[in-house]
Amino acid sequence: MKCYKPYAYQKFIADFIISHTEAGVFADMGLGKTVSTLTALNNIRWDWNKALIIAPKRTALETWPQEIEKWEHLNNLTYSVVMGNAKERLKAINEEADIYITSRDLVVKLVEYFKNKPWPFDCVVIDELSSFKNSGAKRFRALKKIRPRIERIIGLTGTPASNGYIDLWAECFLLDGGKALGRTKTLFLDTFFTPGRRMGHVIYDWKLKENAESDIQKRLVPLCVSMKTEDYLELPERLDIELKVEMPKDIKEMYNAFQKEQFMQIDDTAIDAVNAAALMTKLTQFSSGMVYDEFFNMKHISDYKLEALDELIEKAGEEGENVLLFYNFRHEKDRILHRYKDAVDINEEGAIKKWQEGKIKILLAHPASAGHGLNLQSGGAISIWYTLPTSLELYQQACKRLHRMGQTKVVRNYIMLTKDTYDEEIYYRILQGKEKIQNVLIESLKAKLKAYK
Repeated sequence: MKCYKPYAYQKFIADFIISHTEAGVFADMGLGKTVSTLTALNNIRWDWNKALIIAPKRTALETWPQEIEKWEHLNNLTYSVVMGNAKERLKAINEEADIYITSRDLVVKLVEYFKNKPWPFDCVVIDELSSFKNSGAKRFRALKKIRPRIERIIGLTGTPASNGYIDLWAECFLLDGGKALGRTKTLFLDTFFTPGRRMGHVIYDWKLKENAESDIQKRLVPLCVSMKTEDYLELPERLDIELKVEMPKDIKEMYNAFQKEQFMQIDDTAIDAVNAAALMTKLTQFSSGMVYDEFFNMKHISDYKLEALDELIEKAGEEGENVLLFYNFRHEKDRILHRYKDAVDINEEGAIKKWQEGKIKILLAHPASAGHGLNLQSGGAISIWYTLPTSLELYQQACKRLHRMGQTKVVRNYIMLTKDTYDEEIYYRILQGKEKIQNVLIESLKAKLKAYK
């Protein structure tokens, strides 16, 4: 066990949690939210009976238990991991412990289990609070039901508004029951937004009213605090390098025709896009070299993007560097694994350990499977995005797998963008646009640490 010597910002996080029975900690990855939260709970052990920690699956299985066991000052805390099949979960939930750890995918089952029993968890920690931003999702509705029975709640995330301010209502409702932003989503929308594009009664997007942004920020100040990595840690630089890939002329003509007509013929198969959203997905697939037909069969377009990837992989190999390679579609994963015999999927047993030991040259990961709680910085300092997601949360979280405490090299983050295609739309308009909005919110809630230095 290690002796815990907190940084000033970690002491601030712990004290903020202790002094707020409803606490939102919007802190970047790598700032020690986990140990700070556990320290806070340990320091006020008299104030709660049983705590429930809800986290992404990997984080629930590995990170939280490891942190409890790692630090000497937490050795008095007992825990039970509520995962696995129904029998295993039942055994874990009936064990006597201080802290119970489960995954967000099991929240509905857990709430259902206590439907006719007293809810035992007077303290709840939601790790990656942003995964509860959808107020229509079952996991949100399940927690909403039992929220009145929770006396102390803590929400942790580094990406509170990855899709804009509209994400905030569900997250903040779970924290304070609607005191800051309104007791209903409808009231929240009516107060701060005006309808944007619509068709009849269906509204496709919402626009902030004048002064609504600053009003929301002021309402969140008593509830939330934010921190950015660069303000507190000295990390090696991260270079985001845009690699523009030229589409062959004949393939570009096919792409342009498909974009215009929303239909194309490949061999004897018709590929069509029934609406704008489907078209955007198909165009992104097209840029990566393959598209799915209506039966999810892969139809080959071109290997031009794989050939551009060859150059990056070869260059990294010549430098003796390993590569963390992100993909978006299943067909990309299959083609990359077939093309590079030393590539290993992150979900293979033992893959993460081997990567951390420097034994894997190419680690292949979908951002959704490598987005939260994984420390991959020991295995390399080069990441490559073969195709980008449209989710800012997935993108930012995945980028932090290498660029975090313990990294000793400059991180090179290569973004492959096919010129004059939807690739550029995703990166420049969608991801960078969302990031600007979220950064404004984070800045408005930044922690003031003078008293802790």
